[in-house]
Amino acid sequence: MSTNRTARTVGLVALVAGILMIAVGATTWGIVTSQLSAQNVTVADDASFLAGDKVDGPFSALAQAQIIDHHAMAATDGKTYAEMDKDDPLRATAMNASFLRASLFTSVIAYGVSALVMGMGVLVGLIGWTLRSLGTAPAAATDAKAVRTATAPALATA
Repeated sequence: MSTNRTARTVGLVALVAGILMIAVGATTWGIVTSQLSAQNVTVADDASFLAGDKVDGPFSALAQAQIIDHHAMAATDGKTYAEMDKDDPLRATAMNASFLRASLFTSVIAYGVSALVMGMGVLVGLIGWTLRSLGTAPAAATDAKAVRTATAPALATA
C-alpha cells in the first residue's frame, strides 16, 4: 500500500472516530440534562450562584450540591455523617444530604467527561481530515530510476 493510500485510510478512520466521539459525547450530555431536568429541582435561593435556576446543567448541579452541603452542615452543627453518633436523629439528614450531593457530583463529572470526549472528537476528526488532505498530494519519487531521470537534465547542464 502506498504512503498516500495509507495516510488517506488512517485519515478516514480518524475522521469517522472523531465524528462518533462527538456524537457519543453529545448524546451523553443530552441524557444527563434530560434526567436532571426531569427531577424539577431548582437551585436553592440562598445558593452562592445560580440561585433559583433549574438544575439542568453542570453549573446548576454544582451550585445545588454546594448549597445542600451548606444546609446539611448547618443542620448538624458542622458534623458529617461519619462524625455523628449512630443514634443521632440528624444522622439520616446528613446521610441524605451526602447521597444527594454524590448524585449531583456524578452528573457534574458526566458533563465533564462528555465535554472531554467531544473535544477529543474534534481533535481526532481534524487530524483525520488533515491526513486525508495530505494523502491526496502526489507521492515523492522514491524509485532510483525516476530520481536519475528527473536529475539527468540538471546534471547534463552543470
